[in-house]
Amino acid sequence: MTDLASDDLSRPLGHPERAARPRFAVSARTIAGVLSGVMVATFAGQIWLGRSAAPGMNVAEIRRTSDKPAPSAPAATVKVDPSIDSPADKPRMNAQEMENSSGVTVVRGGGVGAPESVIIQVAPPAKLSIAAPDKKLLDRSRHGALPKIAADGTRPSQYYARPVAADSVAGKPRIAILVGGLGVSQTATSDAIAKLPGAVSLAFAPYGGELDRQTQRARAEGHELFMQAPMEPFDYPDNDPGPHTLRTGVADAENLDKLQWVMSRIQGYVGVVNYMGAKFSADGAPLAPMLKEMANRGLMIVDDGSSNRSQIVSVAQGLKAPAARADSVIDAVLRADAIDKELAKLETMARDKGVAIGAASALPMTIDRIARWARALDAKGIVLVPVSYAVTTGKKDGGR
Repeated sequence: MTDLASDDLSRPLGHPERAARPRFAVSARTIAGVLSGVMVATFAGQIWLGRSAAPGMNVAEIRRTSDKPAPSAPAATVKVDPSIDSPADKPRMNAQEMENSSGVTVVRGGGVGAPESVIIQVAPPAKLSIAAPDKKLLDRSRHGALPKIAADGTRPSQYYARPVAADSVAGKPRIAILVGGLGVSQTATSDAIAKLPGAVSLAFAPYGGELDRQTQRARAEGHELFMQAPMEPFDYPDNDPGPHTLRTGVADAENLDKLQWVMSRIQGYVGVVNYMGAKFSADGAPLAPMLKEMANRGLMIVDDGSSNRSQIVSVAQGLKAPAARADSVIDAVLRADAIDKELAKLETMARDKGVAIGAASALPMTIDRIARWARALDAKGIVLVPVSYAVTTGKKDGGR
């Protein structure tokens, strides 16, 4: 069996520490200006001042530069220009009302151990997160909890999918990215979660030691999850995906037991994607019972596009399971220019067909190139969508 440490799944990735947030000291005369600026910036979603005082809040302590107490001032009022904002008889809004309406809270005097401090609390912008595992979607097995379709018909492929607003994708080319190999290397996993946009879907290998903690963090950052199922390659056992590899030439019951072990390693995922498996995925006889098990548990099925002989999508479609094949293996050639070229191809495919899916591994260069590329998509009029959306909607309607 090939040592997993030498495998693509476990290559180390760097994870830079985040810089500490700054603290600013200004004079009392500038406080009103700071408050106004904070409210404007809050509206734009760009304010992050100070240290967190409580969950969901940020705090900035603004100290006066003079030891002499500043004289108290009457509450400020805001004049409303009827030609711009509202009718002439609209009542004026005082400073406290402005704070309340903007989501900004100002605490004056006696804050953070300084009697003259002014604390500005700003609610951070809402972050999209994925639903935590739900008991109604879990089934017991000798290996642990397995996904299942709930009594009310809810499927894991629906419940744990990252939502997409219809108006955000209307008329735009769409690209979905699936990055696999997470869970084995803690550094690699942290790097992928931190650097990649939330719309990038993440696939976890079954052999990691801290999968619960890692998948919880990934969901909190907005990434929908897939489970990777190791499958037999043509050069097995010289190239061995691990002890729970689905293999040809063995009883279906043995493969099913291995698959259930794999599917029990994490909870709260939308579907299963193959890991390797050129030989197994090319043989419909052993493949069909495994895909049927996935489909019966309400999961979608994704082919990572690594083998041209794969029958995964055709067999899955015969089972009426939602399935799709990646259009490109982004890092098949591990060079920056080659990765960039594959990402450019995905853009062309998305413009031609409406939607395209790319698959990649959590390797340092791959993560860096995808993260850099994703930042430029808005300017190109292309939208990044989760894989679940591309499978259930994009592939069906041509992305238009």
